[in-house]
Amino acid sequence: MICYLLANQAVIITHMNKYIDIGVNLTGSSFKKDVAKVIGRAQQVGVTQMIVTGTNLLHSEQAIQLTQHYDSICYATVGIHPHDASEYSSDTVSELRDMLQQNNVVAVGECGLDYNRNFSSRKEQIHAFEAQLELAIELQKPIFLHQRDAHDDLVSMIKSCRKDLDKVVAHCFTGNIEEVNDYMLLDMYVGITGWICDERRGQDLQQAVKHISLDRIMLETDAPYLLPRDLQQKPTAKNRNEPCFLPHIASAVAAHMQLDDDQLITAAYDNSQTFFGMNGLS
Repeated sequence: MICYLLANQAVIITHMNKYIDIGVNLTGSSFKKDVAKVIGRAQQVGVTQMIVTGTNLLHSEQAIQLTQHYDSICYATVGIHPHDASEYSSDTVSELRDMLQQNNVVAVGECGLDYNRNFSSRKEQIHAFEAQLELAIELQKPIFLHQRDAHDDLVSMIKSCRKDLDKVVAHCFTGNIEEVNDYMLLDMYVGITGWICDERRGQDLQQAVKHISLDRIMLETDAPYLLPRDLQQKPTAKNRNEPCFLPHIASAVAAHMQLDDDQLITAAYDNSQTFFGMNGLS
């Protein structure tokens, strides 16, 4: 029997699964004051590793610093988010290449296309994404994708070079059955967040997860974003999602996939270790 403290409430559990949160934004300002406690709470509920998302050069470097401070717990992705694509230059490529070869850096990204907000132009986004695909191929690193309202273009770009890419994950997938079927045909992995817990916006995703192969599913919080709407536990910080809520998301995913919790959790953990090559990392 294990007893742990979460948000000032003692919780007793008789069995603890292991989880890997494949997408956490721990370099953001909302975690600046208490990142150590956030990581501690995650560890208490079995979230043994976290992949810290790099979204531009600064946050990628900060993600690497976290991996150095929390070795074997935190790992990092390194990349340029489509929102920041306008900042991409020839110098960016060499900086990313250097960072991608550092210890505990496990994927290229977060990169991709976002036609919803268009903080960078579509032309700039496509250029930056193409450059990062080429870098992933050169270094044979997994690629960590962002896509919003740009599914057809992203699938077309991935399809054009899929045979040369290593592994690919659609991070924070919120789409429908047709979209997830496209990803399965491209032998991609899919990351599911607490979006699935939203009874208003998550209905397409609740159906789509049934079409994800068990050997391609992974779990993430995308913390501090996407706090599950049906969460009963009060967050430590108002409206802030944390990696410690990943078990709640896992149970929701299992329910919609019509699987036993342990079966889904074990598969997601094994898939994440395989995808990011974490067995061989120290």
